Amino acid sequence: MKGQVGDRLIFEGTHVGDPRRVGVITELRHEDGTPPYEIRWLDDGQSALVFPGSDAHIEPGPGKPTSLA
Repeated sequence: MKGQVGDRLIFEGTHVGDPRRVGVITELRHEDGTPPYEIRWLDDGQSALVFPGSDAHIEPGPGKPTSLA
């Protein structure tokens, strides 16, 4: 998993009925874009340092092209 500042980090619910959470990457801890990421949650505006697991994926931020790889 590799992200860039401005990308959206999407966490799918693990159990039936769990909500999807979306955060925007605000800071990278590694130059190559690997986790962990400092994010700002869109639902409450709080910031967090996250180590995404298998329930998460990255979507390009607004105005960024989608990857074909």
